Amino acid sequence: MKLKYLILIVVSAVVLVIDQVTKLSIDRSMDLHSSITIVENFFNITYLRNKGAAFGVLAQSGYRLPFFILVSLVAIAVIAVVFHRLRPDQKFTAFSLALIFSGALGNLIDRVRLGEVIDFLDAHWYSHHWPAFNIADSAICVGVFLLAIDMFIEEKRQKTRQI
Repeated sequence: MKLKYLILIVVSAVVLVIDQVTKLSIDRSMDLHSSITIVENFFNITYLRNKGAAFGVLAQSGYRLPFFILVSLVAIAVIAVVFHRLRPDQKFTAFSLALIFSGALGNLIDRVRLGEVIDFLDAHWYSHHWPAFNIADSAICVGVFLLAIDMFIEEKRQKTRQI
């Protein structure tokens, strides 16, 4: 088995298990909208359900669920195609894409299973809250950030080779 596929399988399995176990645990152990302070004025575990995208975008739309499921499926398919085309030396890219892939899959599972996504990580500064998120969202953000770094490094490599 090629190393890039091993990276995809391992990263996806780890992220999906952590994502789904934490969401199920929150769903079973907390009441909706309840909150547990972890770090005063900075971080809570708050059980929320998000019918929309980030910041609740499209939460009230009648087409939101089919739209988000379609977008997730397209994203997963595009990542799979790009992943297949990776060179053997692109391990960091494979890791980054695997994070994005598994995050998209984790939130897709929620949308198909529940019609919405369970969010519970509540970062804030006193009364100024960032929208609640989950492990899948974190994997997507970290994956995109690492992919941007990888693209920047790859561009510098290409310029160095041309000189």
